[in-house]
Amino acid sequence: MAISIEDIKKLRSMTGAGLADVKKALTEAEGDFDKAKDLLRERGLAIAAKRSDRETSNGCVLVKCVPGFAAMVAVKCETDFVAAGKDFIQLTQDILDAAVAAKCKTLDEVKALKLADGDDAATAVQHRSGITGEKMEIDGYNFLEGDNISVYDHMGRHTLATMVQLSANNEDAGHKIAMQVAAMKPVALDEASVPQSVKDEEFKVAVEKTKEEMVEKAVIEIADVVLEEGKRAVLESGVDMLPSEIVKLLR
Repeated sequence: MAISIEDIKKLRSMTGAGLADVKKALTEAEGDFDKAKDLLRERGLAIAAKRSDRETSNGCVLVKCVPGFAAMVAVKCETDFVAAGKDFIQLTQDILDAAVAAKCKTLDEVKALKLADGDDAATAVQHRSGITGEKMEIDGYNFLEGDNISVYDHMGRHTLATMVQLSANNEDAGHKIAMQVAAMKPVALDEASVPQSVKDEEFKVAVEKTKEEMVEKAVIEIADVVLEEGKRAVLESGVDMLPSEIVKLLR
């Protein structure tokens, strides 16, 4: 049967797949949209499965705050092109909205959430992976409960987000601290919370730096002594034998 431009546009809008892939799927499914969607998913997932060992170094990080609760979620993919796509960002937003509504406490709870289309979050990400052919995964989730929470999406780029909870109500301070956290990337809330491995590594770096500084200082001191002794030896051996300009420098 003939496939119309309107049908192709409709399925592309529903799936986000490429025009050529949509047309091929509709043709093979004889215009049946459900079958065409299944074909697109199967083919995309087959491609994505072959890329399962790829690194997901890009993605979307979103944060949301409602009274008494805030959460952030990260969905990762392979390329910044896919990460910046509106469909990928919307999927991440849908997952975050569901997580906040359910007040999820763990990543596993988030993955099991039912979204508006009936799929759980993990399956929805898998379907999107099938459409793009890229490896995707729900990579991280965190939350805060209570009052005085501030959230920040760095420059609105959806690649770095922070949450901060203060002991008292101060929205301006909370916002500034959230921005500072994004800028400085602290490893812990206070000294007691710093992992021992981080402390050990920083101590090692400090020791090496101190050694280098001590060696440099010793070399400079030795050089000064040698230079001074050299001056004295030259002057004692006979100043009259040296040009006047050098004598001035030595003195």
